[in-house]
Amino acid sequence: MSRTVYPNYSDIIRNPKALRSWKDSLTTEPYRSYLYSYPHKTSYRELETKLALSELWGKELAETFFLYMHIPFCGVRCGFCNLFTLPDKRADVHAEYVDALERQAKQWAPFIRNKPVARFAIGGGTPTLLEPVQLERLFHIAEHVIGMDPSSVSISVETSPETVTSERLSILKNRLVDRVSMGIQSFIETEAEAIYRPQKPQEVERALEQLKRYQFPILNLDLIYGLPGQTLDSWMYSLDKALSYEPEEIFIYPLYTREHTIVKPEQIRRSGEDQRVRFYIAARERLLKQGYTQYSMRRFAKAEAGSEKRLLPYGCQEEGMIGLGCGARSYTRTVHYSSRYSVGRSATASIIADYVAAADYTQADYGIVLSKDDQQRRFILKALLHTEGLALSSYSDRFTTSALIDYPELNLLVHTDLAVIENEVLRLTEEGLMYSDAIGDWFISPDIRARMESCVVS
Repeated sequence: MSRTVYPNYSDIIRNPKALRSWKDSLTTEPYRSYLYSYPHKTSYRELETKLALSELWGKELAETFFLYMHIPFCGVRCGFCNLFTLPDKRADVHAEYVDALERQAKQWAPFIRNKPVARFAIGGGTPTLLEPVQLERLFHIAEHVIGMDPSSVSISVETSPETVTSERLSILKNRLVDRVSMGIQSFIETEAEAIYRPQKPQEVERALEQLKRYQFPILNLDLIYGLPGQTLDSWMYSLDKALSYEPEEIFIYPLYTREHTIVKPEQIRRSGEDQRVRFYIAARERLLKQGYTQYSMRRFAKAEAGSEKRLLPYGCQEEGMIGLGCGARSYTRTVHYSSRYSVGRSATASIIADYVAAADYTQADYGIVLSKDDQQRRFILKALLHTEGLALSSYSDRFTTSALIDYPELNLLVHTDLAVIENEVLRLTEEGLMYSDAIGDWFISPDIRARMESCVVS
């Protein structure tokens, strides 16, 4: 199969009408896919041959590693969520899960201790749903089993308003956490209820006031636009409310819906005209006016935000990612792997039960082996979808060829003003950033797209 998405790209470029038609086809559905990694997890399958992790990590070229721990438990499943999470607040279930994560870490440690950990994140789910003693254990595992040095590592933890307590925050502060990220989505109670999120504005404000007292280097807040019943005024109210707490970082997400999420795509269609692009533009203008720098379609941060530590370097391509826990993904340069993926409650619970009961975590049996085409597309997308763009020389250094020769269809972005080439960097324009999701979806390889479309999520 040809690697080129548009083998007749040159004919399109020479035809203004065809060029406009191509751009219209790209921008008409701007939120068709949220590409936060590539290949997407729905392209993973059972591997033909189990891979020994000792050999897999022994060949990894990354100079430093990213350690990620996945806690798949939440208080409730939000209406937009299609992540690997399970609503379960039982402390004994959480303790058994952390026991399993520690066993996994002890088995993996010999394979990965040859290089230092440069980044550490605990995500989910809601990690701070754990009792404080279990939350403390996660840091103990990272330091004393994996060998992470917290004084030189950027550490990030996700939380939620109802789980913010002084005891948990004290643990995060004492463990040198640099970044705390909290999903708020909306300060309007009826909008939160519309996405099945039982969240009171007073609870959010209490949590924010408590977080601010601990003065973490980076406080990140997540908001969603395009919620059922949301107006431009109510969206800007939530954004301004978040800004009043002066977070160092804000992520703004369009509402994504899938057939297997609680809020269905047809509910968005029934609500009338899709306002998400309009909401994005208004938010972007407000954030830039408030002194934030845009780093991607979703991420806005204060330029001075960051850890005071002397951090070890880590590459933006996210190779050398060590994913501990059920649902966590691990990335080497040539293989991505994880546990099996589900959204449905019973299937997710079954996968977690298998993980907790397992005795051997030393083989990868579910994932994807990246072809050279996959590796190249990944390299391009991971750079292009951020404001710094793709340095063409970096691609050449990595693959000993030219990105624009390998993928000449990238020129379509330039000829439609969605991207520019400046100082040998291919960079999305302001308009291109707005359509990042559509651009990412367009550039998915035919093989990966076929695997994703054939995925059945239980």
